Amino acid sequence: MTKVKYPQKRNYRQRAHSNPLSDHSFEYPLTPEVMDWTKLYPRFKPENEVKFCDIGCGYGGLLVTLSPMFPDTYMVGFEIRVKVSDYVNDRFLALRQDNEVYHNAGVIRTNAMKYLPNFFRKGQLEKMFILYPDPHFKKCKHKWRIVSEGLLAEYAYVLKVGGLVYTVSDVKEVHDWMVEHFTNFPLFERYDPSAEDKAAQVLIGSTEEGKKVLRNKGQSWTAIFRRVEDPYQVN
Repeated sequence: MTKVKYPQKRNYRQRAHSNPLSDHSFEYPLTPEVMDWTKLYPRFKPENEVKFCDIGCGYGGLLVTLSPMFPDTYMVGFEIRVKVSDYVNDRFLALRQDNEVYHNAGVIRTNAMKYLPNFFRKGQLEKMFILYPDPHFKKCKHKWRIVSEGLLAEYAYVLKVGGLVYTVSDVKEVHDWMVEHFTNFPLFERYDPSAEDKAAQVLIGSTEEGKKVLRNKGQSWTAIFRRVEDPYQVN
């Protein structure tokens, strides 16, 4: 039996941060209806839909954890850095050779700040994850943050009513920023997960960044938000 060769992170090193507002070369569908997901998932069929999205998935730790936990749910990670997304793709190719349970997870190199509605139709997603996002500490770079009023409108668009956004940060100021923006946005409300929410139980320990925080005995702050009905919608 041939031993599966897993990718090594040292061969995929890249800068920790990327400017999401600069010009990058991305391929993306003009509309969600023309997106060909069969290139990403070996068993994907036309009647299937992607339901989970990890924005800024990094090295894919959360997806690796969630994939066997939700074997009937297709999930995707969006990652802007080319070498990091290459690593995650190679990681899943290797995992599938060992266990086909990972058939439901994949990664796309793209910029979620620009192209999220190109991939997902209105109300398609059930869960979205924003874990340990780049803090962009300088005030002049706050516009680079993945949580902003304009982006929350897009998140609300692709999430179904009742869908959840999970956020984690090891920077208290960034956590407070995300809580403030989500709380003040009329299509989201703060949500306390139930004991049955399996995803909420693995947010910190599954990502590479979260594991590093735990090793260094640091602290992480978590907040979850639920998509609610539009209070201004006219029936």
